[in-house]
Amino acid sequence: MSNNTMKNLFFHSLRSKQTLVTIASLLLFLAVVSFVLFEGTKKTVALTVNGEQQEILTHANTVGELLKQRNIVVANEDFLQPSVNTSIKNNLEIEWEQARQIEITVDGEIQTINTTEHLVSEILAKAKVQINEHDAITPAADAEVGPNNKIAIEKAFEVTLLDGKEEKKVWSTSTTVADFLKQHNIQLNEFDRVERQMEEMVIPDSVIKVVRVEKVTDVVEEATNFAVETKKDDSLLKGKEKVVQAGEKGTVSRTYDVIKENGVEVSRNVISEKVTKEPTKKVVAVGTKVVTASVSRGETASDAASEGKDFYVTATAYTAYCNGCSGVTTTGINLKSNPDVKVIAVDPKVIPLGSKVWVEGYGYAVAGDTGGAIKGNKIDLFMPSKSKAYDFGRKKVRIKVLD
Repeated sequence: MSNNTMKNLFFHSLRSKQTLVTIASLLLFLAVVSFVLFEGTKKTVALTVNGEQQEILTHANTVGELLKQRNIVVANEDFLQPSVNTSIKNNLEIEWEQARQIEITVDGEIQTINTTEHLVSEILAKAKVQINEHDAITPAADAEVGPNNKIAIEKAFEVTLLDGKEEKKVWSTSTTVADFLKQHNIQLNEFDRVERQMEEMVIPDSVIKVVRVEKVTDVVEEATNFAVETKKDDSLLKGKEKVVQAGEKGTVSRTYDVIKENGVEVSRNVISEKVTKEPTKKVVAVGTKVVTASVSRGETASDAASEGKDFYVTATAYTAYCNGCSGVTTTGINLKSNPDVKVIAVDPKVIPLGSKVWVEGYGYAVAGDTGGAIKGNKIDLFMPSKSKAYDFGRKKVRIKVLD
């Protein structure tokens, strides 16, 4: 091949490469220009997704188109601002928050709700769950829901609290008696007691009774009775008594352990005592003298000349065998054994028992008996038989008290 031919081939090849480079450069320039023009026509948008903000450039015409491009599916419960139909403008701010599923448990019953709310109170309001200030809510109503997306509610109910003498209605949730007392700041002293088991559950309409127990020491000075000593006295008529020495009560100081429940004393036990004054015994003389009448029926009224009290009385007669009669007089005379004795029943306020008397038509006698119907100026004459008593009947007679 000639030199000219070789030169021609070389220059032709060189011109082809220059053409290719020129074309490639032109295409690259066009691509860059197109890219710059494409990017330059994008709009700047501030997009916040679940609290994280980013700035993006987009050719999307609407908010919905933009979110679709970023594979974001908007549910009804989600938060989106502005709406999906809003046109994209430069520097538009878009916020989207995906709703969370919240589990709400009320006294063991579970319900769920999808929401973007964060405060417990707002979530419960949206779920239409009614609460009051006494309900136990976890987390608290003014707090945000935790990462576990759960809310637990224990509904409060009224309980009757009897604390000592005070009764009142209080609110509680299902808890133990021990926790109930702690919640309501009920302090128990050493001897106080609760009339329920501490581990027992508190339920609606429960009655919690706290008995306030007080243990105190009481020192009391008390009177003690005196002893009574009797002595026989043959100078007194039988049945008569005479106080020889008056009795006087003593005193003793006693120390008691006293238990009070709700202010009312329920027990009192003596733990010590000390005599502070000895009692003085009472001495009583008891008469043993038995009066026997020795006056015979042969004595006459003229023998009643001795000095004495003289007055009229109404007289009746009785025997030792009347209904209800024992046959023994108040002064101890056995009428059944001494049928001839002369004894009259008198009112001791008028004629002293044991007095010797003279009775008109009866003679000398002893005032040795009493009777329920013998009051004032009345006497009852003892007769040895019923027939003589009937014969005497009732009459007014003169009587003289001789001693």
